[in-house]
Amino acid sequence: MLNAGKRNVVGILMDAVDYEEALRVIFQAARENRGLAISALAVHGVMTGVLDREHKFRLNHFDLLVPDGQPVRWVLNWLYGAKLPDRVYGPNLTLKVCERAAAEGNSIYLYGGNSEILTALTQSLKRQFPGIKIAGAEPSKFRQLRAEEKIKLTERIVSSGASITLVGLGCPRQETFAYEFREALSMPILAVGAAFPFLAGLIPQAPLWMQKRGLEWLFRLTSEPRRLWRRYLYLNPSYVCLVALQASGLLRFPTEGVSPTRDLLFG
Repeated sequence: MLNAGKRNVVGILMDAVDYEEALRVIFQAARENRGLAISALAVHGVMTGVLDREHKFRLNHFDLLVPDGQPVRWVLNWLYGAKLPDRVYGPNLTLKVCERAAAEGNSIYLYGGNSEILTALTQSLKRQFPGIKIAGAEPSKFRQLRAEEKIKLTERIVSSGASITLVGLGCPRQETFAYEFREALSMPILAVGAAFPFLAGLIPQAPLWMQKRGLEWLFRLTSEPRRLWRRYLYLNPSYVCLVALQASGLLRFPTEGVSPTRDLLFG
């Protein structure tokens, strides 16, 4: 188990943890019926907080921000000597959570994506983990929720008996969801991004050799160039430049952010 604490990566407080420590924190909160906000952040997720001070505030009030991307892990090791042997990849963390939930009798709730993704994901998880309890699966509305919709959604998840909620809304909507629902649901909420379509088998994952070398972004860019080119060709170089400035001491990155003026109620 490895936990080197929260560390400032260009203004975002990342947790230098491994899979085992992340699982320990998640399942301890599940046993205690305690609200917990967790997200697996790659470069894109980090940069959403850098570019939006309100979102920085949300991210820096998460209980756990794990290094989903290799470039985030590399910076934690380089700047802080975290000695992380691997990243905490969202899809793999999702599988590990589901495996342990099945073994320990915890039920999970799936929120996000569309009906096709959720059907395929549910079938895939049940094949891999025959004892898994899926308390509910609900697609995203792909818009902001009204206040009464948030109340009803909270009631559905709580009444389902779920111990853990997995959210796949895409960044930064899923982090906003986890931040805003954490206390209402009183359980761990994991924002796991592309894990839903990946694990459903609807979108291919990068080969392992690309993942290990931090080239997953290139695989995804070539797979979905129209949707992702701005994200990778603008944010990745920006991240590298900011990290270099932080490492050199030429620029300091405050972590405070600005408290959101209102709930966005993304769903």
